[in-house]
Amino acid sequence: MMHIVLAILFLAVALLAIISVIRQLKYKNIFALGFSAITALAFGFFAIATIISEITG
Repeated sequence: MMHIVLAILFLAVALLAIISVIRQLKYKNIFALGFSAITALAFGFFAIATIISEITG
């Protein structure tokens, strides 16, 4: 049960990072865009990996 909660939190952070990527594209802030993209990829990966791990057992 706790792993599902963790996956949901990871997914929420990944979604916020994706919103940040879009905002940073608008502001043309390359440094913040890079950090936002890395954050979105990392947290997205861990969210999907955690969900798959819970589904497969």
